Amino acid sequence: MSRSLPPWAGIYLEDKSTSYLDCLLMQNTSLGLMEELVFSKDLVRGFVQALLAQSYTAKLYSLITSILFQKCQEQGTPQILGGQQKDKESSLQQVVNETTREMIARSCATIVTHPFHVITLRCMVQFIGRETKYSGVFDSIITVYREEGILGFFAGLIPRLLGDVLSLWICNLLAHLINTYAIDDSMSHTGEIKNCSQAMTGFFASMLTYPFVLVSNIMAVNNCGLAGGLTPYASVYPTWVDCWKHLSREGNMSRGNSLFFRKLPAGKTYAVDQKRFF
Repeated sequence: MSRSLPPWAGIYLEDKSTSYLDCLLMQNTSLGLMEELVFSKDLVRGFVQALLAQSYTAKLYSLITSILFQKCQEQGTPQILGGQQKDKESSLQQVVNETTREMIARSCATIVTHPFHVITLRCMVQFIGRETKYSGVFDSIITVYREEGILGFFAGLIPRLLGDVLSLWICNLLAHLINTYAIDDSMSHTGEIKNCSQAMTGFFASMLTYPFVLVSNIMAVNNCGLAGGLTPYASVYPTWVDCWKHLSREGNMSRGNSLFFRKLPAGKTYAVDQKRFF
């Protein structure tokens, strides 16, 4: 049975990221106050629970991705470019086929592990209202199933899948173009340069697809019974498309994408005395 504590003062999520730490960085400039909140007993307990759920997610995701990718390589996938099977694939064709196999493996892993992702987010967001509704991984599974059914475990899944797929294709195809046409094999340290280009294209792809991550995280906690997923802390959206349209209309599609800098919400002013946006 959950118990509720008084909400943290000054936290308003309507036009900012749903991350609890994001709220602290936006509104609390006192390092002493942040230290007091971060190291409070109930907050530490919540982060431990969230980290446990995240640990299960990461391990299961890696295991499923590895197994399925290996199976796809053994059995082969249909050629995306060209008609018949060829003994030697062209460079681009090989990248497309490898990306297709990886997309299948990662998509399946995302679907299987998404329930743990939802629980992780809710374990963190519940501390906006200082609630203890989700007190552990297995207890959280029972809570979600009892209140929302099977669909509750897959809240925000569609935008997350779309973002992962787009990010993967953008990263691999862009890295292939750079490695093929911009990097000469005769150059010294070619391997290191290609690895660097892969990392840079991955970072660029993650920036482009960040809105999908944002919408997915918001929908994972949207109207779930926690203070952080309800008004006035956050808007309630019927579908992820409505969430996307609202964020786009407000100019907040990139909110929370920077660890050190925060952008003032479009068309909003900040009242210092009330510690909230209007």
